[in-house]
Amino acid sequence: MEAGTATGTERGDAEHGDVTPPAAPPLTERQEARRRRILQATARLAGRGGFDAVQMREVAESSQVALGTLYRYFPSKVHLLVATMRDRLEHLHGTLRKRPPAGGTPAQRVAETLMRAFRALQREPQLADAMVRALNFADRGVHAEVDLVSRRTTAIILDAMGQEAPGAEQLAAVRVIEHTWHSALIAWLSGRASIAQVQADIETACRLIDLPPTDG
Repeated sequence: MEAGTATGTERGDAEHGDVTPPAAPPLTERQEARRRRILQATARLAGRGGFDAVQMREVAESSQVALGTLYRYFPSKVHLLVATMRDRLEHLHGTLRKRPPAGGTPAQRVAETLMRAFRALQREPQLADAMVRALNFADRGVHAEVDLVSRRTTAIILDAMGQEAPGAEQLAAVRVIEHTWHSALIAWLSGRASIAQVQADIETACRLIDLPPTDG
């Protein structure tokens, strides 16, 4: 990334206000490896049995960390699964930067991006269901982790738009698109929407991006 160019994450931060919370101290290499094992164990358990299969003791045993250590990293399984969603989105964002969407308009690129994200979740439906349930169950105590998921989603959409300095109307459109994507995912997981319906809803919402700005 060239100096002076805002990253997708920074652009996503702008949508959530100018005040950035103080960053947590960076993890050591050993701590990061431990965190990675914990998230991988969480994904394996959720992938096999969904939300109910993620139990703190089983996660600790599978990731070879003490139960008390696990609770210091993640106070609950909701924290665990929201962090897993964030991890998956970060991986997707990296993949998209290496292989950007090819649509000719911002709306087409965002729709392609979100469908790629959807198909990645579709490959592991029980894990997807567990992560979405965790987001829905999250209370104020998980606000920071949920906010990071939202910021990453916003950054992914803004990168697909190719938008360096989104205006208020564009950010409003992004919020509607995020809500639509989340709702469409829930509808598909519950069997109330087909993949074709999900794609149609996402493409419809993404057309907001290409609308001309209103006067005033």
